[in-house]
Amino acid sequence: MAASAGVRRLETLGGVSLFFASPEGKDHGNFIPASYRAILKRPDWAARLGKIHTAKRRGLPPHPEGGAWRELDSCMSSDALLMNIFCYPGVCGRAAVTGMLGVAPGSVPEFGFKARVPLARNLFDRTEIDMRLGDLLVEAKLTESDFQTQRADLVLRYRDLASVFDVEGLPRLDGKFAAYQLIRNVLAAHAAGAAFCVMVDERRPDLIEMAGELFACARDTELKTRCKLLTWQELALTLPPALRKYLSLKYGIHGRGLKPTLRHSGPVE
Repeated sequence: MAASAGVRRLETLGGVSLFFASPEGKDHGNFIPASYRAILKRPDWAARLGKIHTAKRRGLPPHPEGGAWRELDSCMSSDALLMNIFCYPGVCGRAAVTGMLGVAPGSVPEFGFKARVPLARNLFDRTEIDMRLGDLLVEAKLTESDFQTQRADLVLRYRDLASVFDVEGLPRLDGKFAAYQLIRNVLAAHAAGAAFCVMVDERRPDLIEMAGELFACARDTELKTRCKLLTWQELALTLPPALRKYLSLKYGIHGRGLKPTLRHSGPVE
C-alpha cells in the first residue's frame, strides 16, 4: 500500500525511510497524528523529538532542508514506536494496558529516564532507560540486532552484579557479556526497587530467547517476578482500534488474531 498523500519521506540507499514534520509543524510522518499532537503539548515529551540521530555522520543523506536528522525521524526508531503507543490519548488510562504492565492507571510516561546504577567506588552509571511508567522501567526494541555486548571488565564494575545475577551463567559472546543493555536495566530496576519490561517484536525469537536466558540468571525470585518480556503484538490487543490499525499498517505489528495487512508508511488518525 502506498504512503498516504501529504506524507513526506526520504528513502536512503539502505532502504530506511526518514520522515519529515509537516511545514507548519503540527504533524510528522513517523507518528500517528493523535500521538504527535499530544507530544507537542508536553515540553518534556517534545524535547525527545530533538535527539540527534546517532548515524548522522555515517550512512544518512544530508537533510534536504539543511538541518540534522533526528532519531525519531527514522522508521526504524523503537523510541518512535514507544511514543506512538504511550503518548496516544487515553492509552495509559486503559485497564487492559495498565493491568498487563502492572502499573497504576493514569501513570504518565517519562521518556529517556536517567537511572542511577551503582558502580564500584561509590560511582554511578547514569544510563538512559527508554521509558519509565510509574514504577516500571521499559526497554523497547524494534529493528535492533541485539541487546549489545560489552567488555567483561566494564560489566564487572557494577557494584551489585554478583548479588543480583549468577555471573557465571550470564550469556557471553567472544569473551564479552551479551545482553548488556538488559543486564544494566535489571540492575537499574534493582537499585530503584522498580519493575522492568523489555518490549520486542514476536518475529524476533532470538531476542526473546536471550532475554529469557538473562532473566533466568537473576538470583532473587522476587526480582525475577519484576522482570518481564512483552511483545508488541500482545500489547496491540489492548490498544484502541485506530492505534491498532496504525501499528498493523505502518509496522506490520498485528495483534494476535488480527488479519495481517500490507506494510504502509502513511499516517492513520
